[in-house]
Amino acid sequence: MPMLAGIPIFMYPSPLHYRIVPELAYGIGATLLFGTDTFLAGYARSANPYDFYALRYVFAGAEAVREETRRVWAERFGKRILEGYGVTECSPVVAVNTPMHFKAGTVGRLLPLMEHRLEAVPGIEEGGRLLLRGPNVMAGYLLADQPGVLQPPEGGWHDTGDIVRLDAEGFVTIAGRAKRFAKLAGEMVSLAVAERVATAAYPEYRHAVVALPDARRGERLVLVSEAPAVTREALVAAAQRERLPELAVPRDVLTVAALPLLGSGKTDYAAVHRLAASAAGPASEQARTAAAG
Repeated sequence: MPMLAGIPIFMYPSPLHYRIVPELAYGIGATLLFGTDTFLAGYARSANPYDFYALRYVFAGAEAVREETRRVWAERFGKRILEGYGVTECSPVVAVNTPMHFKAGTVGRLLPLMEHRLEAVPGIEEGGRLLLRGPNVMAGYLLADQPGVLQPPEGGWHDTGDIVRLDAEGFVTIAGRAKRFAKLAGEMVSLAVAERVATAAYPEYRHAVVALPDARRGERLVLVSEAPAVTREALVAAAQRERLPELAVPRDVLTVAALPLLGSGKTDYAAVHRLAASAAGPASEQARTAAAG
């Protein structure tokens, strides 16, 4: 936008400065704001209700927007968060909600001129693995083992690695990364759905779910949460309210002061996995059982 339309842009070194960024937005009269759920929730806690008076559009990506974040921005600032979805290989926007075409909980509709197809995934009944083709898809990869040789996507189709659902109106819902599914007792369970259970039970806190090997069930879900006291009863009740499968309720809980984050604001799942694995030793079994209620 700065290059093509001459729109001024203000860049600040750290989006984690939750008190400073809203003041800057007020000072420059910012009309567009881009962020992640983590950053937007942080601004909402610290900002004066008038700091974002000039904002026309608030775009969110990189991670799912929690209902609590959406609610706070609507009530405190009178702004609707427009959630979108993108991948680097697609230059990078794939879908986005707009003021005219909006559906909460989705990432909007695919951009014009894009083709899509869904490949079936064993164990996944709704949706499939998303492949995309269009003018914004990359020409190909340059791989270290073949320097200088462009490796184009087969047939022009880029495999996003994401499991998605499209409704009758074309709105896209992200079910999760193909790698972020666990197989419990022969059933495929989305780790993103397990995180939704935790968020429904404790909406004011952040949560992450990872899968660890389990001798009896194949894999088990471990909830790593910032909530100070998580009980299985509360998680089961939340799953029932949200009509989510009880199989997606984590049995093990690890409480942390703060979830590890990447610089983009996304949850650092590699670090979360290391935390969960280190806490899964025999010495921590009693503590994890007590945390799980």
